[in-house]
Amino acid sequence: MIKTAVARRYAQALFELLDQSTIEATRGTLNGLGQAMKDSASLRHVVVSPAFGIDEKIAVLTELGGRLGCPPAAKAFLGQLVKKNRVGFLPDIAEAFANLVDLSKGTQQVIVSSASPLPVTEQDRIKTRLRDQLKREVDVTFHTDAGHLAGLQIHIGSTVVDSTVRGRLSAMRTVLTRE
Repeated sequence: MIKTAVARRYAQALFELLDQSTIEATRGTLNGLGQAMKDSASLRHVVVSPAFGIDEKIAVLTELGGRLGCPPAAKAFLGQLVKKNRVGFLPDIAEAFANLVDLSKGTQQVIVSSASPLPVTEQDRIKTRLRDQLKREVDVTFHTDAGHLAGLQIHIGSTVVDSTVRGRLSAMRTVLTRE
């Protein structure tokens, strides 16, 4: 809870600091760095370990940010995260920042997972139906997960609509073991 609140405050501060022309570049940079922090144990070690100095940590993050097309204001923001010892919140800040950008654009991020790739016509039908149901623009990302067996799993923010075979079997197991 506290981690989320801190991430939202930092994301809001950065969002208000930037102008419209650099918001998408900053979003991409934060998403890239957040994912790198999640995926790379060595990067996490460098940015949280007291064995490395503040200047070294800032240099690593700004170098990675530069490779991702980070605007100057966002580089300064990364430096402040290191100085305030909040760099561990970077993945959460990236998520909160992306939510702010979507909110400002009036769009909703949606992730649709299926067992096999969906044809383009089916993807378009799903996008149209989601746009009509949510009454806003949607940015839909389609994924495949063979573990679903069949059906769709739709993530809209923190809400999950699961009509997969695996999800239905899991729900039945829960009902049967509860009684």
